[in-house]
Amino acid sequence: MLLEVKNLKAKVIEDNKDILKGVNLNINPGEIHVLMGPNGSGKSTLSNVIMGSPKFEVTDGEILFNGENILDLDTNERAKKGIFLTFQHPQEIEGVKMRQFLINAYRHMHSEEKVSPIELNKRLIKLCEEINIKPEFLDRYVNSGFSGGEKKKSEILQLFFLQPKLVIIDEIDSGLDVDALRDVAEAIKKLKNEDMSILMITHYQRILKYLHPDFVHVYVDGRIVYTGDAKLAEEIEEKGYTILSEYVDVDTVKEW
Repeated sequence: MLLEVKNLKAKVIEDNKDILKGVNLNINPGEIHVLMGPNGSGKSTLSNVIMGSPKFEVTDGEILFNGENILDLDTNERAKKGIFLTFQHPQEIEGVKMRQFLINAYRHMHSEEKVSPIELNKRLIKLCEEINIKPEFLDRYVNSGFSGGEKKKSEILQLFFLQPKLVIIDEIDSGLDVDALRDVAEAIKKLKNEDMSILMITHYQRILKYLHPDFVHVYVDGRIVYTGDAKLAEEIEEKGYTILSEYVDVDTVKEW
């Protein structure tokens, strides 16, 4: 098991509000999992807690990564273990070029690998070609002046260059037009290897037309309340979350 989330409960430190209310989730190497749920249900909070955001406090449960409890690890230490989180709204970093940022990040994450900056630069240029990004992109400041689509492609470039074991993709499809969505999805499908696992948070079924998830989880009020396959995402897209009553008693869902 790559990731095991066991009865995870967490709250926002600022207002002491409980957000995660007993999340259970298992992800094996190479699997694609999709997390869907209404706005405000805590999906992004789950991703931030797995990544170790200091805005949240875990009050119960465990997060095991490759069998190791990572709750006491800082965010950078979790990243070195192989966890990567994309942002809904990527930050702009003036004065730091993409090339410099990515090569330094790779060397920190893979410090055991003896590889020269020249070789890493070659890998970057090749990856840009595979994702349909012009090499000049690497000489721009990180996300500075990027369009919405360029920021999403920047996230894809980062995750595939850094080669994490678990990628948490938080609503990468939001704000993308049809062509940009297809480019992003095709890049993910093309470059994902058999050892990389993906947890994708989304509101829409449309990106799943290009990717073929192993599991779709429905997330309501701080818990995963139902798990199915890609057909479940199609039903939610068509009918909304009222379909849950077709599977389980609504009162029971609230207790899970």
